Amino acid sequence: MTTHHPIKPAWTCGGCAGEWPCQTRCQELRAEYDRAPVSMALYLAAQLVDAAHDLAHVPARHLRYRFLGWTR
Repeated sequence: MTTHHPIKPAWTCGGCAGEWPCQTRCQELRAEYDRAPVSMALYLAAQLVDAAHDLAHVPARHLRYRFLGWTR
């Protein structure tokens, strides 16, 4: 079980205080969704929508990269 959950509304990591998803959580998600990358992308897209409401001051391109850009 991970400690790297998002702390809302700042969307920081509860495990390391970095931006969520942090590097550790990204690695965990890759392992969890190893055979289901589309499901991981859908999960992260839903998180992106939630974060966009809380982080309206953050440029959309940064949020897109932060939540989805690393999934390739």
